[in-house]
Amino acid sequence: MDTASSESGSYEMTDGSAGGESLPDVEGPREVIDPTDDRQVIVTGTMWLTVEEPREAADEAVRIVESAGGYVDNRSETAPRDDDPGRAELTVRIPSSELSETVDRIEELGEVEETNTYTQDVTTVAKDLDARITALEASVARLLALMADATTAGDLITIESELAERQAELESLQSQRRSLAQQVDFSTITLHLGSEADAPVDEPDTFVTGLVAGWEALVAFVSFLLVALGVVLPWLVLPAIALLVVWMLVRRRRRRDQPAAADAIGAEEQA
Repeated sequence: MDTASSESGSYEMTDGSAGGESLPDVEGPREVIDPTDDRQVIVTGTMWLTVEEPREAADEAVRIVESAGGYVDNRSETAPRDDDPGRAELTVRIPSSELSETVDRIEELGEVEETNTYTQDVTTVAKDLDARITALEASVARLLALMADATTAGDLITIESELAERQAELESLQSQRRSLAQQVDFSTITLHLGSEADAPVDEPDTFVTGLVAGWEALVAFVSFLLVALGVVLPWLVLPAIALLVVWMLVRRRRRRDQPAAADAIGAEEQA
């Protein structure tokens, strides 16, 4: 076996970082993180706001996000209809460094009903990916050096095949790392904009609020009865008219029968 073949064979048998031995998976054992290091955190959240005009509020929310350097991922709206002003939902990406200030500005668009924020520390995952990328880059560089020194077609084919596999894995890890960095740099907030009709009902917690709630319930019940009466009343008119006609006919007949009955009684008494 010539020198190039020996180098290639030695590479395949001993170079674990670039040969057949697989690298540790991202979900494998984690290294201990120095608490003084910069943390990498993914922030996601949801916000529910009650506004007067959901579509106009959505337009203003977009302007606020874009002025902070963010952008809109998704936007859906329900058009106004009759007395319903509609509603809107936005998924926005906000630079993490501008998150607090941007959220404060969005909250000024209406009444905040609920806000939830979730964080995920991905510092270890990011370091694992960085380590794997560095190892693969070194492996690719060694393979390129071996390919430059290859003297036989067999060695060249073997190295090229290994190089293609390593480059594909490297590109995949680099894509994952870019995606992770983008999630860290831009927080994701889902914003729900609704009208008063969509707002949750506040539960009474004092005598005054209980009294107000009871009065509103009474007014709503009376309004419901009036509406129900308005719906049923046209259906009662025709039966009422029919009953009135029957009653008048019966009464008229009784009036006609009364003189005849009196004459018959008088005739019996005279006989």
